[in-house]
Amino acid sequence: KLRGVFTGWVQRTFQSTQAATASQNTCAADDKATSPVPKDCLVCSYNEWDPLEEVIVGRAENACVPPFSVEVKANTYEKYWGFYQKFGGQSFPKDHLKKAVAEIEEMCNILKGEGVVVKRPDPIDWSVKYKTPDFESTGMYAAMPRDILLVVGNEIIEAPMAWRARFFEYRAYRRLIKDYFNSGAKWTTAPKPTMADELYDQNYPIHSVEDRHKLAAQGKFVTTEFEPCFDAADFIRAGRDIFVQRSQVTNYMGIEWMRRHLAPDYRVHIISFKDPNPMHIDATFNIIGPGLVLSNPDRPCHQIELFKKAGWTVIQPPVPLIPDDHPLWMSSKWLSMNVLMLDEKRVMVDANETSIQKMFEKLGIATIKVNIRHANSLGGGFHCWTCDIRRRGTLQSYFD
Repeated sequence: KLRGVFTGWVQRTFQSTQAATASQNTCAADDKATSPVPKDCLVCSYNEWDPLEEVIVGRAENACVPPFSVEVKANTYEKYWGFYQKFGGQSFPKDHLKKAVAEIEEMCNILKGEGVVVKRPDPIDWSVKYKTPDFESTGMYAAMPRDILLVVGNEIIEAPMAWRARFFEYRAYRRLIKDYFNSGAKWTTAPKPTMADELYDQNYPIHSVEDRHKLAAQGKFVTTEFEPCFDAADFIRAGRDIFVQRSQVTNYMGIEWMRRHLAPDYRVHIISFKDPNPMHIDATFNIIGPGLVLSNPDRPCHQIELFKKAGWTVIQPPVPLIPDDHPLWMSSKWLSMNVLMLDEKRVMVDANETSIQKMFEKLGIATIKVNIRHANSLGGGFHCWTCDIRRRGTLQSYFD
């Protein structure tokens, strides 16, 4: 009986091995049948200033006010809290959205006229309620591709985000990203946070600008280190060197994930600012050329001497001209420095901001003037509203 059991075990093992071998052969055959990665990948961008060839521009359509949760409260100004409490989960004012849509359409037309290929995310109904095991929310928008997508070389990285209202924002871009993947691009999705209550300091104390300054100086933010989170807009690229800030939406775990993911080809540097409410780096520190950076005078960089010693030119942009009564529900007036470089000698800049236009002209940079004042109200300037997919250039080091 024992011999029979042993013989049966040998036969089953042999049959299993034969099946595994056949499966491997099939996989090998399938591999041979797979078409090679195309040589000319559509995705390639190493910095913020090489000649722009293709870009994603966001959509204002169907944009909704995010519910007034703790992370939204920490990232918005107190004078707008009533607006969020009243309209959270509903559409932004319809007339305002209509004007913003028209402005962005004109911006797209101007980009096309400058020879840039323009892609748009899919329109989605952001008012739909959703529920995960950890929270309930409605969506927000697909207006700011810079917030969710980071292009490093031929890789598109989907940021995990930190606001619950932005949990499913990636869905608007999936069609585009699949097309880029099929063209040969790398596609990485960072670990999606649960966004459970533990990710947020539920008692984060913000009642004044002084409170915000004190907490930021202490390194305390509404997001905890419970799990990695980051918005792509907290990173800004300069070839092999990528700079990032710890902010209300980007924690150290998220930065460390990026550091390990991009090593050894890229170096991720943490920099910080005298900023009472850090969220997204590009209206605080916007790199506009090789060794050339706009540094917000209201939010000085604590590590600015590192740039100066490396031979960088640091420029303080002029005070914004946007009027006090213009609604900026999610941002500051410093969107004036949130510009998009089409190349080293061309910049897309706010048509109303004559002071910064003169600054660029003195630098020998031609200004392409576009009015997106109503689109600004949704939380972003030209850099925010775009994600450069392809710039004509090569990977270099500008910081050594």
